[in-house]
Amino acid sequence: MTADLFDRQLAAIADRDLEALLAQYHDEATVIGFDRVARGPAEIRDLFTAYLAAEPEVEEITSLQTVDDVVFYNARMTVAGNRVTTFGTLVVKDGRIWRQTAAALPLSSA
Repeated sequence: MTADLFDRQLAAIADRDLEALLAQYHDEATVIGFDRVARGPAEIRDLFTAYLAAEPEVEEITSLQTVDDVVFYNARMTVAGNRVTTFGTLVVKDGRIWRQTAAALPLSSA
């Protein structure tokens, strides 16, 4: 189920568990951000190794929409000591993440 996959994703990030995080991804996965595109297991491993090194912490899921094989989310997080709001989608194929988009914007201090 797609909602369970999202919960496992959050748990892997909270635990900084690279192997659990990578297990979520389809062998043909692509992760798309404005600053980087990672295709396949090796590039996705490199991406998430760097991401987990930035000590991401999910503070709050502010919006979540799950429809069929797609998760669309918005969250407040701290990444590398910076508070951000993140937006993204997860597209699931065969029970694993096949396509992901992700973007982070600084939270205003006001």
